[in-house]
Amino acid sequence: MGIGTSIFLIAGGAILRYAVTDSVSGVNLATVGLIAMIAGLAGLLISLFWMTVWADRTRGRTVVDDAPVVREREVRDPRY
Repeated sequence: MGIGTSIFLIAGGAILRYAVTDSVSGVNLATVGLIAMIAGLAGLLISLFWMTVWADRTRGRTVVDDAPVVREREVRDPRY
């Protein structure tokens, strides 16, 4: 789950928890909203943890020589 999906779940859960006043038979929308917010928060924490801890270890390392590269090319005189 990415950061965007986590934020979407948190926002959607908060809307269900605090803004919706309708009721559905057999479903408590406040509880569904709370569950969505908890799942979004858990996904956000895992995503941030993944990005900060493990993402740096998976990148390849490239060593670049600091010496400048000089390339010479033949210049043709347009008169010939």
